[in-house]
Amino acid sequence: MRVSEAILSRHSIRAFLDKPVARNQVEEILEIARYAPTGGNLQPWRVYVAAGESRDRLISKVAAELPNHPLGRQPEYHVYPSPLQEPYRSRRYKLGEDMYATIDVDREDRAGRLSQFARNWEFFGAPVGLFFTLDRNMQQGQWADVGMFMQNIMLLARERGLDTCAQESWASWHEIVREELGIPDEQILFCGMALGYADQAHPINSLRAERAGLADYASFHGC
Repeated sequence: MRVSEAILSRHSIRAFLDKPVARNQVEEILEIARYAPTGGNLQPWRVYVAAGESRDRLISKVAAELPNHPLGRQPEYHVYPSPLQEPYRSRRYKLGEDMYATIDVDREDRAGRLSQFARNWEFFGAPVGLFFTLDRNMQQGQWADVGMFMQNIMLLARERGLDTCAQESWASWHEIVREELGIPDEQILFCGMALGYADQAHPINSLRAERAGLADYASFHGC
């Protein structure tokens, strides 16, 4: 698979098959992903892999908290700025409407929307969950490094016929994740990621988020 094909075929999968992913595949992906760009070669990322009983315990612990916290607890950082300005607010709104439309959940169906949102904390059925952390004293440049490391993982997964969904929503349950996976307090939980085989027959996976055109984000000077 060419790099451009991996990029264009990668999208957030929200329904996975009940099909295991071999540990050696995960290890191989992580081994190669470490060659992501990183300023000063700091390599600020840390990865915690949850599968099997560990994954199941995380899901069960979060499920027990959902009746009181259906949208999750307070995350360790602001996932989105508040207020979210245009055009970003409209983009986020449209994505949500388009996603729920694929599974016939109306805007007035709060229970249906909460149920689908809670699927985040089941890794959408994926057999492997990855969690990404970095030291709390790191700055914006190092957060960017972690993002590039994660992108490497997502593209390497596509090369191997696997799919992913990056999940910042797991930051809402950082205390539970920290306890289960032994993450030290000096590390901040940035993001989770579901990894597995996409259920291509599920309608929610037909969603392709719209992207702005080139003229909306790029300007050319002297060329």
